[in-house]
Amino acid sequence: MNEETFNMSIRKFLKKVGINSQREIEQSVRGLLAEGKLQGNETLTVKAVLSLEGREDVWTIEDKIKLE
Repeated sequence: MNEETFNMSIRKFLKKVGINSQREIEQSVRGLLAEGKLQGNETLTVKAVLSLEGREDVWTIEDKIKLE
């Protein structure tokens, strides 16, 4: 295995996840605000689920996002 290639591939994947996740969260929150389902002062729980081909286990990363 080429460590440099492996590391760069992981970084590329994480960048893609970060950009796409931010966009989806922003759109979802804005939509919920527009629908009146959020007030705009909440703290929301967000979860990311990660899996790897060939592995049965799944990793969940959970945190809070404050709107105000």
